Order: sequence, then structure tokens, then C-alpha cells
Amino acid sequence: MNDFKPTPRRSAALLVSLLAASAALSACAPLLIGGAAVGSALVVTDRRTTGTQVDDQSIELKAANRVSQAIGDRGHVNATSYNRVVLLTGEVPDEAARLKVEQAVAGVENVKSVVNELAVMGNSSLTARSNDALLTSKVKATLVDAKDVQANAIKVVSERGTVYLMGRVTEREAGRASDLTRSVGGVQKVVRVFEVITEAELANVTPSPVVEKKP
Repeated sequence: MNDFKPTPRRSAALLVSLLAASAALSACAPLLIGGAAVGSALVVTDRRTTGTQVDDQSIELKAANRVSQAIGDRGHVNATSYNRVVLLTGEVPDEAARLKVEQAVAGVENVKSVVNELAVMGNSSLTARSNDALLTSKVKATLVDAKDVQANAIKVVSERGTVYLMGRVTEREAGRASDLTRSVGGVQKVVRVFEVITEAELANVTPSPVVEKKP
């Protein structure tokens, strides 16, 4: 899909529609889809283009279908896409399934690369998944409270106590976000899946503040 530049209002509406479709499909699928719902404020501050954000949502949906076709319900797989890079987390029964999932997702349209963090082991329990969801929330809250990190630019994924950080960030931001994440209780390990950009590149992707003109 080529990048396009609709108005912010239309962009937000489109993303909301896609996310609603994602929620409806995930209720029927045996897989968990990575990525949290985003509002119009997050769309504006996201460091990806609007087209890339839409691509990432589409990739996650298609990846779920491909994984389901590849291994059925023999495993617990999360596919999280950021800037067309897909992170695979969860559990599969054997190495053959692990490679099969990676190959299936790599074949999804617009996927640039796949980071395969699938573990060969039995599926995690519902309790463990609930703990991971809570851990993700705690890490996100810590990033927001820090003030010196743009939390909206970082996607957080937790799996069995390991926290994966995705996003387009500078080396300075990557280090700070990693340190903050390690400080959260319950985090056993931090894995950086960042796309590191320069400070100059950051200046080009950071939206300019809107200045209200007074009469």
C-alpha cells in the first residue's frame, strides 16, 4: 500500500474503523493481535506516516490469518507490527512450527522484516497473560509519567515478564525508555526492537506545535 495524506479527521476515522474491524475479527480468531487502540491525538503525534499506520493495522490482521492457516490452534502467537516490522511473541509446540509461522508472516504484503521471539514451549496460562497485560499498562504509565520520553512513539509488548519496546526513536530516547522500563516491578527482561533515528531525523518527523492566533 502506498502512503497517502488524507486530512487528520479522515485519518482518525479510518483508523478507528480498522481498529473496530480488528476487535471484531480477534473475537473469532484463536490468536492475539498486538497493538492498542489509538485515538486522534495519538494519530497526530505518531512518528509513522498515516499510510504506514494503516499498513501496520492491516499487517497485524493478515498475519493473524496466516498464522491460523499455518498452525491452527497449536500455539499462542502475537503479531505486532510497527513501521512494517513484525514482532512475533508467544509460544509454539516445536521448532518447525516456529519457522513455519515466521515464513507465513514474512509473506504478508508490505512486511519489511520479522523479529521472531516465539518460544518453543507450552502455551502460557491465562493468569500469565493477564499479568503481562498489567505489566504493559504499568510500563506505559511509567513512560507517560517520565515527561522526557514521547510515550506515544513507543509500542510496548509484554510476554512472560519480558518487555519488548518498538518505535522510531533516537539512541538517547531508546536508552531512557529502556532504563524506565527496567525500573518497573515485574519486568524480568527488556528487549529493544527500536528503529533508531538521528536527532535530525527526529526533528523532521516531530509535528510542529499548533499556535493559536489571537485576534
